[in-house]
Amino acid sequence: MARGSGFLEYAREEAPKRLVHQRIKDYKEFEQLLPEDRLLQQAARCMDCGVPSCHIFGCPVENRIPDFNDLVYKNHWRRALDVLQSTNNFPEVTGRVCPAPCEAACTLGINQPPVNIKHIELQIIERGFREGWVVPDMPIRKTNKRVAVIGSGPAGLAAAQQLARAGHKVVLMERADRIGGLLRYGIPDFKLEKWILDRRMEQMAKEGVTFETGVDVGVDLSVHYLQRSFHAMILAAGATVPRNLPVPGRELAGVHFAMEFLRQQNKVNAGDASSGRQISARDKHVIVIGGGDTGSDCVGTSIRQGARSVTQLELLPKPPQSRVSRNPWPEWPSIYRTSSSHQEGCERHWSVQTTALDGVDGAVKKLKAVRLDWQQDKAGKWHMNAIAGSEFELDADLVLLAMGFLHVELGPLVQGYGLQTDQHGNIVVDTDMMTSEKGVFAAGDAVLGASLVVRAIDQGRRAAAGANIFLKQS
Repeated sequence: MARGSGFLEYAREEAPKRLVHQRIKDYKEFEQLLPEDRLLQQAARCMDCGVPSCHIFGCPVENRIPDFNDLVYKNHWRRALDVLQSTNNFPEVTGRVCPAPCEAACTLGINQPPVNIKHIELQIIERGFREGWVVPDMPIRKTNKRVAVIGSGPAGLAAAQQLARAGHKVVLMERADRIGGLLRYGIPDFKLEKWILDRRMEQMAKEGVTFETGVDVGVDLSVHYLQRSFHAMILAAGATVPRNLPVPGRELAGVHFAMEFLRQQNKVNAGDASSGRQISARDKHVIVIGGGDTGSDCVGTSIRQGARSVTQLELLPKPPQSRVSRNPWPEWPSIYRTSSSHQEGCERHWSVQTTALDGVDGAVKKLKAVRLDWQQDKAGKWHMNAIAGSEFELDADLVLLAMGFLHVELGPLVQGYGLQTDQHGNIVVDTDMMTSEKGVFAAGDAVLGASLVVRAIDQGRRAAAGANIFLKQS
């Protein structure tokens, strides 16, 4: 590295954030960019560690992190962009919403705060757009092979872009009215403004990707039509089946899946009409069930809508402040985290199980719950038991279910092709990402179950590589 002692000279510095009282009044992004001189100091913290676990172990797309850190420090921004784009189709997305497993695997992170890799990545790609360096990557020659990509989330987008750059005719189909999938309708604008997606869509369209929205593949288009019209297909529909809450009162008005709530607000932000009655947190006691990122997104959105109070419940116990012995580096640290939304005002409870929902005139008004005691047996398996006498109630005018997702929808498309699925409902693929049906590939959460955006991008790239080999051989 250019400055081998940088990690001794500079402390980690986080990207600045808009003040809470300002950012909760709108849906603009809350995180800002570090000034360039201070960013170069952050790049200088990258060690000459010999074995870059950030790249080898931490990053699903295998970003060449030490290389682009070094190039940024030396002010070789154009070369840093080339290195970054060689592995990651959408660093402007991962630089904003990725939880950064690369940083968890940073060697410096063993006993110091890790290198701020995620923010360096974001600054490289944004510099590239500002300078006009991000341009369409046109294929050398066309193949006249047609490929259908189903689903426009991160896996589908990555697959479509890679295949178009390989010279194939790519049609990307999405049943929603705009392209982007989870990125468009699942992630709030205060974390990812949607002009960022539109900017990338313009590049992809110039590269040859055809976008078709409002198409429910398997319903609007039959399996027979797909087989006749395309030489290969990639299914990247995501794991969109949410985990439900089977308790008395689930049917009450005011109880919704998280994605219904988040999707409506994103559509409002875009100026689009939203079908059905608007779900609003204004002046309501909001309960968010589920302690993950989706739950956090519901917290931030509820606060911006003007909720009277927001409470988040998590079934699992409160994580420790730092790594425990059974969770060593470079594994992902299962530790206590506070998101930007939590900082905006939220009461959090752990080891809580919802037992019932009570209502008045058909609408939810109370949530009943019990506190849990978690114990680990000799085999290492955890068991939960309700604590006698710990029952309690919370006011609840709006209950949002953010308990994760189960698997891809096993609808007409999956059934029509007769695709093999595993015991969890995920599509089974081989090492080339091909399903049990020849010429049909799958990628992203449809294969993994609900996972990270960066893993979906990796899966999309791998599926595109497998499909490209298949198309060359067919």
